[in-house]
Amino acid sequence: MASHNPRRANSAMRNKLRARVLREETHCWLCGLLVDKTLPHGLPGSPEIDEIIPVSKGGSPFERSNCRLAHRLCNAKRGNKPPGHAKVLALQPPKPLKTSRRW
Repeated sequence: MASHNPRRANSAMRNKLRARVLREETHCWLCGLLVDKTLPHGLPGSPEIDEIIPVSKGGSPFERSNCRLAHRLCNAKRGNKPPGHAKVLALQPPKPLKTSRRW
């Protein structure tokens, strides 16, 4: 039976590309924060390989120039929107609370 996921159509090629991206990049291309590569799959901060031009929009899941490191949550929030369409704030730390001495 044929695979319905184009990323798995050539598992060896995708696994090799994934290893290369994990080796070459350290920060999420969407939010700019460090990606903890030791986290197991499935957690919000887990490392994922995201396609700049989504596969559903004709992007290649096998070209290095189209693949970047992302947090799982950032990747999920972006979905298949084009780059820069929506600012991803998934794992950014909260802004400091501004306080006033006025009572």
